[in-house]
Amino acid sequence: MFSGIVAAVGRITHLTAREVGFRLHVEAATLGLDDVALGDSIAHNGVCLTVVAKEGNHFMVDVSPETLSCTVGLDAPGPVNLEKALRLADRLGGHLVTGHVDGVGEVLRFDPVGDNRLLEIRAPQSLAKYIARKGSITVDGTSLTVNGVNGTDFTINLIPHTLENTTLHRLAPGARVNLEVDLIARYCERLLSADGEE
Repeated sequence: MFSGIVAAVGRITHLTAREVGFRLHVEAATLGLDDVALGDSIAHNGVCLTVVAKEGNHFMVDVSPETLSCTVGLDAPGPVNLEKALRLADRLGGHLVTGHVDGVGEVLRFDPVGDNRLLEIRAPQSLAKYIARKGSITVDGTSLTVNGVNGTDFTINLIPHTLENTTLHRLAPGARVNLEVDLIARYCERLLSADGEE
C-alpha cells in the first residue's frame, strides 16, 4: 500500500531482457535504500514492483509482460517517480494507493496558469465513473485532487512543489500516463452492485 506522495525521482538506467519481461536497473536518487530489503515493494510511476536485488544506491525489479501491457513508462531508460510502501505508523499525506494501475490516460492539455499548470487528461471510458470532482486520483504514482470532470476528461491543478518534485513537469499533450482510481470508489461500486449477494 502507498500514499501517492512521491519520495524521489529516480532513473531507470537500463533494462535487461529476461525469458519473459525485463529486469529494470534503477538509480534510487534520494530515496534511500538502507531500510529496503529484498522482497520489499517500491512504486515506479504508480506501479508496485518487488525489489529483487540492490547494490549501493541502485536496485533492480522485474517487470512481467502483463505489467508492460497495461502500463506506460517502464519499458525504456528515463526518470521515474518512486515511493516506498507505507508502514502502519506512516502519515498518510495523499490517499490510499495500491500500486495496481487501472488504466492509461492521455494528456490533452498542460497549460501554464501563473506558476501552476492545468493538466487535463482523458481517461479510459471504463474508469470515468470512478473519477469525481474533488476526489482523489493517482497519475504516474502521484496523489492528486480532481478539479473538474467532463465525461471521460478531467482536470487537475499542479502546484510548483508537485512540478518540482515529480516527473509530471515533463508532460505534454499526447503523453500517456498511468492512472489508479480511488480505492474507496471501487469498493463502493462493488458493494452497490453486489445486490445483497454473500
